[in-house]
Amino acid sequence: MGRKKKKTKVKNIKKVKSKAPAKSSIKNAPPQNTYKSNEEKVDIKKIKKQPTEKKIYSIKDYVVYPKHGVGKIVAIDKAKIGEIEINFYKVLIEKEKLTLSIPINQQSHLRPVSSINQINKAILILKSKPKIKRTMWSRRAQEYDQKINSGKLYDLAEVVRDLNKKTDVIAEQSYSERQLFEKAYERLKSELEVVLKEKAQQKMDKALKRDATVMLEGQVQAQ
Repeated sequence: MGRKKKKTKVKNIKKVKSKAPAKSSIKNAPPQNTYKSNEEKVDIKKIKKQPTEKKIYSIKDYVVYPKHGVGKIVAIDKAKIGEIEINFYKVLIEKEKLTLSIPINQQSHLRPVSSINQINKAILILKSKPKIKRTMWSRRAQEYDQKINSGKLYDLAEVVRDLNKKTDVIAEQSYSERQLFEKAYERLKSELEVVLKEKAQQKMDKALKRDATVMLEGQVQAQ
């Protein structure tokens, strides 16, 4: 009878040992789940926060937006989209009768109007010899369009110089050439007008030698 009692005690000890790791694994499980749920809540808060930047421009400042050219900041407003409040510039593109809303945290897409030194350099580009590549017109037209929409002053001046025919006679240019030239010419002129005022077109035409040629053509037609 004494031996049987000893055996039952050994069995009870084994059962306790086998259950111990199972309890510890169950206790460890809940903290992991709560930690994940806390991480998800933090992520949601970050998405709702609108990144803020210090305003570079003020109302009445002239700026250049690459795809539309020169514009004037007419207001700085706030708008709420969902639960996010956004501050933005209202930019009037007068040539296109268009008002753009540019969020302040995307103001890097804008640039200030060029300085007088940069404008003088652009005029020198207009005076220089055209650099026309010997490639298909479709490829050149694409390159010209990219330069126009880059918003870069010197790129615009290069397009105007290369497409300038020194004449206003429509037959001298294809329809697509004429369109690209006029687009680049107007974009460049609008930026020069901010600094040079009414002298902008005069200086451009003089650099391109357009004024003298047009006058001569008018005299010939009158005869």
